[in-house]
Amino acid sequence: MTRRAGPPARRTDTHRRIYSVVSRIPRGRVATYGQVARLAGMPGQARLVGYALAILPDQSRLPWHRVVNAKGEISARSDGGHMEVIQRLLLQRERVRFGPHDRIRLAVYRWRPRS
Repeated sequence: MTRRAGPPARRTDTHRRIYSVVSRIPRGRVATYGQVARLAGMPGQARLVGYALAILPDQSRLPWHRVVNAKGEISARSDGGHMEVIQRLLLQRERVRFGPHDRIRLAVYRWRPRS
């Protein structure tokens, strides 16, 4: 997933729902793509979450870095790893720790919203 620079992409209602969920993820917590999709009312649409986050402009204040894959890993992107490094640093700044195989322990760091 490579984030685009330039003008913001046209936001659809679907994207707004995804961004609304991501904006609620607190510092020091993560959510999976699938979890965000479910909370946005789109179960089974984890890839759509990835696509919506990929088109965010670089200056976005949305905490996109708090979304990881179902294994608790940072997903590979097509930018040669630049955004993966940034995502890891942002999470580490929030005191999210990476364990063996660069995985985040979801049992510890997963966001559990109140209904």
